[in-house]
Amino acid sequence: MPRFSVIVPAYKVQAYLQECLDSVLTQSYPDLELIAVDDASPDACGALIDEYAARDPRVTAVHLAHNLGLGPARNAGLARATGDYVIFLDGDDTLAPGALQAVTDRLKATGSPDVLVYDYARAYWSGELVRNRLSHRLSEEGPASFRLADRPALLAMLMVVWNKAYRREYVEREGLAFPPGLYEDAPWTYPALLAAESVAVLDRVCVHYRQRRTGSILTTRTPRHLEIFDQYDRVFGYLAGRPELERWRSTLHRRMAEHFCAVHSDPRRLPRSVRAEFFRRASALLRRYRAPGDRSSPPLSLSRTDRIRHALMLLGARRSYRLLSVLRSAGLALGRAASTLGRGLGESALRLHYRIQRLLPLRPELAVFSAYWYGGYACNPAAIEAKLRELAPRMRTAWICDPVHAATLPRETVALRPGSAAYWSALARAGYLVSNVAFDRALVKRPGQVLLQTQHGTPLKRVGLDLQDRPAAAPTTDFAGLLRGADQWDYLLSSNRHSTLVWEKAVPSSYTTLEYGYPRNDLFHRASRTEVLELRERLGIPAGSTAILYAPTHRDYRRSRPDHLDFERLLRELGPRFTVLVRTHLTYADADHPWEPHPRLVDVSSHPSVEELCLASDALVTDYSSLMFDYAVLDRPIVIHADDWEAYEAARGTYFDLRSAPPGAIARTQDELVDIFTTGHWQGSRSAQLRSAFRARFCSYDDGHAAERVVRRVFLGQPTPSPAVTPFPDRRPAPPAPAPTAPEPALSPVWP
Repeated sequence: MPRFSVIVPAYKVQAYLQECLDSVLTQSYPDLELIAVDDASPDACGALIDEYAARDPRVTAVHLAHNLGLGPARNAGLARATGDYVIFLDGDDTLAPGALQAVTDRLKATGSPDVLVYDYARAYWSGELVRNRLSHRLSEEGPASFRLADRPALLAMLMVVWNKAYRREYVEREGLAFPPGLYEDAPWTYPALLAAESVAVLDRVCVHYRQRRTGSILTTRTPRHLEIFDQYDRVFGYLAGRPELERWRSTLHRRMAEHFCAVHSDPRRLPRSVRAEFFRRASALLRRYRAPGDRSSPPLSLSRTDRIRHALMLLGARRSYRLLSVLRSAGLALGRAASTLGRGLGESALRLHYRIQRLLPLRPELAVFSAYWYGGYACNPAAIEAKLRELAPRMRTAWICDPVHAATLPRETVALRPGSAAYWSALARAGYLVSNVAFDRALVKRPGQVLLQTQHGTPLKRVGLDLQDRPAAAPTTDFAGLLRGADQWDYLLSSNRHSTLVWEKAVPSSYTTLEYGYPRNDLFHRASRTEVLELRERLGIPAGSTAILYAPTHRDYRRSRPDHLDFERLLRELGPRFTVLVRTHLTYADADHPWEPHPRLVDVSSHPSVEELCLASDALVTDYSSLMFDYAVLDRPIVIHADDWEAYEAARGTYFDLRSAPPGAIARTQDELVDIFTTGHWQGSRSAQLRSAFRARFCSYDDGHAAERVVRRVFLGQPTPSPAVTPFPDRRPAPPAPAPTAPEPALSPVWP
């Protein structure tokens, strides 16, 4: 008997069905049966289901002779289910990676409840993934399992069947089944929750609910939307047969009224010819099932406008209802207009404030810093700011950042909120401006102001004007604006000759290039072994473990985050002496993690300092990230995992073929990556030779004194770089933590 029976009905979803079935069968928790029901679909759904059933014994193919609809198709799958728990998944939706493992873990932790409710995210056709806005109702605080009366707010969530796992014995005992027709979820979901003796929640996105641009029945104008009334007749018919549940009548009545109003107000659903009938039947049903004066169940939160709309629909006052809807729409439009006007007036006042501030004297003792589009204290600007306070204590510093990052700033610097009056005053009067990205486009650099552009990485991928023929990959197509910004730079910081040549061609202007190295990498020469061990302990890296920092970059040729590695399999095949630190690119900072928890998998995506992560690790695995150039300063092993080089090169373009001059071994597949580590090639002599050549080419100025050279030149006016660059043989990068060493490999992996 499998743990899960996953039931997938399919009708006219051939474009999505393969992705749906794959999302189930590739789950890391394999103890399942997949019952795919072909609801007499006229497209290729039936053939696809048969193909999957032929190659995977966990798949059961069910073919219906006639198209019956979602409800009966689910019933057909349910009749064949043998799992402990039943999960329903529509044929155009997908299970999130690791969902079943998370569900089974939660079921064990909550004592095998009758129903487990988990979260979902809407997957839009544009590629955007948006989590359910009521996800806070799935907080796992409090009792592990409960009756619905203890968490009635769950009824305010979308009443669908596919965000829950149902204990099969409970389903059979209650005789739960789906009716025909649209809105079939209501007569199943309400009884399933109301009658359950134990309910639990899982605060995790387990389903990606596809928002199709076309083809969804719920966004199709059809008289079939009138079938909603039959479904709520069934809901209240169920209630009438269970006197102990009568206390929920008022709550269900309010939910029914909300549902009716939502359908009526959606212009995509009801044809004009049936709108009057819909309103009349909705009014009749609301009057039939209301329970005047019943306060036994906790009320669901409703706005005053919604209460009035419900009352007007109940009374059958269609004209008044329409008038209220018109007034409501007008009020919303007026509110948006007033908000826009207010913002416009506020912006005009700030622009005037900025113009006035530019007439006042500069403050040569004030330096303003920022990094990563108003992020926290980080990168080259942070290292320069710290060194500036050390060497020139008379200087005052300020940091532009969103309030959420203010806690990362040192006490000695002042936080500036972007767009505030203080922000504009600082931009107008500061003697020095330092950033690793572009400043505000409205910045007007004054005579006497000094602007230092530090950049934030050695360019492997094409940048600036070199993206003119690749507009899809360009962060901006306003190349004239890009050059206007560069014309304000006094200094451009470069970490190597390669960067100097690239920037001078890709962003040509009259700035002075400072080939001083990257200040953010100074830490790599200052940290002691004790500090490295302390960092590893804070990150939870076991003593004696080999820590691999996995830090891929983003992809210009796709919107969603690519999943290049199966971490569970990777850690299993590497063995217990390896720990993986995963650092996702900031482009995907708000995305849910696609991997499952693992004791040797540490998510460090939100760690404020990537430099600390480099110090704590024993090796770097990356693809095309500029982090490889910084990591080479440490003289520690680097492995390139380039599984999509051709696609990356075609989309973005690179300045050299990394495969011909890598900093270490190259893996084109996960199997090759595992082999490189298990055989010891990652730290072998060939890897060291490649790294040495790479360091000589790209780390020539990174000797631990870059920040000092910048401060002395830019802020203290010393024309000669000081101190002089330390030769490679005399450099002493921070030592790695003691770790078991592998024997010298006998065979060679993929080398250039």
